[in-house]
Amino acid sequence: MNAINTFLRYSRQMMVPEIGNEGQQKLIDAKVLVIGAGGLGCPVLQYLAAAGVGTIGIVDFDVIELHNLHRQILYHDKTTGQSKAIIAQKVLMELNPHATFHVFDEKLTPDNAERIISDFDIIVDGSDNFATRYLVNNTCVQLSKPLIYGSILKFEGQIAVFNHNTSKNLRDLFPEPPEPEDVPNCSLNGVIGTLPGIIGTMMAQETLKLIIGIPVLHNELLLFNTLQWSFMKLRY
Repeated sequence: MNAINTFLRYSRQMMVPEIGNEGQQKLIDAKVLVIGAGGLGCPVLQYLAAAGVGTIGIVDFDVIELHNLHRQILYHDKTTGQSKAIIAQKVLMELNPHATFHVFDEKLTPDNAERIISDFDIIVDGSDNFATRYLVNNTCVQLSKPLIYGSILKFEGQIAVFNHNTSKNLRDLFPEPPEPEDVPNCSLNGVIGTLPGIIGTMMAQETLKLIIGIPVLHNELLLFNTLQWSFMKLRY
């Protein structure tokens, strides 16, 4: 895409003094991996693509189910039963055909995590289970990759930026994962459809800020209660 079309497409964010031409070029040059194309991953992917992030990886082995549709807005009825990662790529290519998308239609495991993560600059974890979160965190620490973390439940969400500019990582905050039976999840406790959109957009915001070089959360866990509209920032 030539300079004129780049400006026309991204002009409204390029007018922000902290972004400008230099910041937009950083976005175009960036390579971001999004793990999970579900409730959190959908808004993250949409906003990264729309903002002009040049290379985006999508990791998800799951298929689209009917109960996903109230919150995973990349998908619709006719895509049920199909691969989330592949459908996400198709939709995002229509949103921004100038970006490059890499699809990993496979489960992230200890055997493939390093191979998949190593080619990207920034990792965004939209997974919904502690096993994957710890695997992603450990691999990012090993490879010195910054990690954008988020999680949701009912009306509440939390985000953090790990392993960036000497900041701590997930194990510094939660040394060991809880027992599976002690962890509430959306399947049993539910989630309002707009919540992952809110938290996922916040995760995308931190990702864009990190790429551009704007200060991001540092050794801070941001807790957001959308029922009471209250923020709490915990230092760790």
